[in-house]
Amino acid sequence: MGETKFYVAKKGDNLNKIATAHGLTLAQVLEWNPEITNPNLIQIGQRIRVSAPESVVGFEPFPGPEFFKPTRTSPIIEAMGYRLIEEGCSSYPGDPDFQWSDADKASYSKWQRKLGFSGKDADGMPGKKSWDKLHVPHVVAGG
Repeated sequence: MGETKFYVAKKGDNLNKIATAHGLTLAQVLEWNPEITNPNLIQIGQRIRVSAPESVVGFEPFPGPEFFKPTRTSPIIEAMGYRLIEEGCSSYPGDPDFQWSDADKASYSKWQRKLGFSGKDADGMPGKKSWDKLHVPHVVAGG
């Protein structure tokens, strides 16, 4: 699992700005920093957790942009497909499967647009920010 990452607050920072800069929601930052009782009050020099604590890391890490190719077959792709369906972002004619396909790309593009991305950032090719927000459950690859 990845190590926990922190951000040190600087002059002019606020939690929304910090969350956005790290591809997070304000709700995630508040959940991971329970000591922050007033989201409008942070101190310069305050350490703010900007990655999930180990206790909530049960999701597939971003496999990297090279992972998503037409020749790729993986249970991670199927798990991603079911998460996209749960998020109301399906372009699947049936159930998703292990093969990366145009339906996966079209569905992922819907997810990117749901997050507010546009243009090249909503091309259906997963990126780390959108992937981390999708919360694809960890799968055990069989062989």
